[in-house]
Amino acid sequence: MNDATPITIAQNRAVLDRLPFADTQDFHDARRGFLGTLPEVEITSAEGRLVWSLRDYAFLGDETAPPTVNPSLWRQARLNMSHGLFRVTERIYQIRGFDISNMTVIEGERGIIVIDPLLSTEVARAGLALYAEHRGRRPITALIYTHSHVDHYGGVRGVVDEDDVKAGRLEIWAPDGFMEAAVRENVLAGTVMVRRAQFQFGATLPKGPRGQVDAGLGKVTSRGTVTLIPPTRTIAAPIETHRLDGVEIVFQLAPETEAPAEMHMFYPELRALNLAENATHNLHNVYPIRGAQVRDANAWAKYLNEAMERFGRGADVVFAQHHWPVWDTPRVLDFMAKQRDLYKYVHDQTVRLMNHGHKAAEIAERLTLPRSLGTTWHVRGYYGTLSHNAKSVYQRYIGWYDANPANLNPLPPVERGRKYVEYMGGADAAIRRAREDFARGEYRFVAEAMSHVVFADPANTDARRLGADALEQLGYAAESATWRNAYLLGALELRQAQPASAARAPVSPDVVHAMSLDLFFDYLGVRLDGARAEGRRLVINWVFPDLDRRYVLNLQNSALTYLADRQSDRADATVTLDRPTLSRLLLKEVRLDDGLRSGLITVDGQSSAVGELFGLLDDFTLMFEVVEPKRAS
Repeated sequence: MNDATPITIAQNRAVLDRLPFADTQDFHDARRGFLGTLPEVEITSAEGRLVWSLRDYAFLGDETAPPTVNPSLWRQARLNMSHGLFRVTERIYQIRGFDISNMTVIEGERGIIVIDPLLSTEVARAGLALYAEHRGRRPITALIYTHSHVDHYGGVRGVVDEDDVKAGRLEIWAPDGFMEAAVRENVLAGTVMVRRAQFQFGATLPKGPRGQVDAGLGKVTSRGTVTLIPPTRTIAAPIETHRLDGVEIVFQLAPETEAPAEMHMFYPELRALNLAENATHNLHNVYPIRGAQVRDANAWAKYLNEAMERFGRGADVVFAQHHWPVWDTPRVLDFMAKQRDLYKYVHDQTVRLMNHGHKAAEIAERLTLPRSLGTTWHVRGYYGTLSHNAKSVYQRYIGWYDANPANLNPLPPVERGRKYVEYMGGADAAIRRAREDFARGEYRFVAEAMSHVVFADPANTDARRLGADALEQLGYAAESATWRNAYLLGALELRQAQPASAARAPVSPDVVHAMSLDLFFDYLGVRLDGARAEGRRLVINWVFPDLDRRYVLNLQNSALTYLADRQSDRADATVTLDRPTLSRLLLKEVRLDDGLRSGLITVDGQSSAVGELFGLLDDFTLMFEVVEPKRAS
């Protein structure tokens, strides 16, 4: 890894003059209520594998940012080092710094209510043990998922025994649509999202001043066991009030905001407001660069406005499932108003400029925060950015096409790269010009130009090195942790081979078990290799006796379609199996022929038709190429 260039150093030094670094209120808030923590917060799995550690972030003890890190991001990275058990207010506690997200504990009359059990079981278990060490062991009387992202439910089996849920000894609460959203996002596009998330979170980057320093929303994601226990109670009305273990909770649904299924909670007797992940200490993602459906920034602002109007004046503290709280009613109202106006501004100004005919890239380039928000720390773009959020609002309304017919059907990257290099006068001429631009600090264009050369010829080491150098300087200057991580991982993968995967599996067993049958057949459809299925025609009935459900699956024209609660009298085969066996097939815990021999699966008709279907399914490889052409398989 290289040093920061003089141009990058000057860019980062200028940040010190633009932002109010003398304002240290966030550091006081991040430490307020601290009760205790674990030494270096190192957590391992039962097999001894390290799933979470803050040891490698010791370099953040230095208050002064090095030249290779944007000072604003350095400040956020240091704030995100606050870890341990914290008292939020009477009867409300949070475990922070044990994952990218927080786990909240509310003390009730008989036990405790746990909110969002982190991403993996090992860190959730350690967090609950830390709470018990300082507050005593108490039974869990209820568990709440605030929304459908994995870092807010994946550790559930680390704190809850499913037998207690099945026996009715505790209930799991979630917003309407939780299961569909949680399962669908992790299945249909799971593989590509996990690979892209490596660039967003920088999990495969070395930690350090020239590598990963933070993820904006927290340090990084834990690498433990991901689980899911389906909720037993659902909040379906826009506003619902319930008393859980003696604690009155007013639930406010906020769908299609930071997650498709999300909700806020107000605890009137405790004068505390939980905004889930809709108001944190950064500009969030209207679209995360790992990939997801674009979120509704207008609805986001609307639900924050409703929460502020309904609950804000009755709250002495507002907190979220990331970062640290804000105390005192006037500060609560100011925080909420600025968060609300942030998303409304991004939405409205993007749509305004869009209606003037500006293209997404043009809007992203010219959009800046208004002066009234520009020096407010909690709206800075550590996670989302004005740039890619503006492009996301544009995409939500009118899609990827900018209406210029020249961009309607461009060449794919390899062919485009070859033509660009040809037009530039060859790779050597392109690299010579790019070195001149690099010396002038024109890193954005150098990265783009060298990407064309690499896609034209991935073996061109000079282009790879220069492209990596440009990405590295862009990373060093980025205020957004996610942009920094993406730039630096891109540089790393240009310089050396792709690292071995350190990411969780795209689909965990609990998610597979939780899939609806409709989603299972959708998943089969996206795994069908269309070219290999050319000319094949199959009709297969499926019978699930344990669920009393029937499906008919149709393969025709290289497409898989299905109908629920139907059977075809022209089927090539009828497959009968229980739902758990279907999960085992999908997880490859049992092979089709073994299931047939053991009687777990029975087939009436042509058993070869079922084997033919499974033989047409594709398998996904996680570590596909990103910054260079995909190698032929």
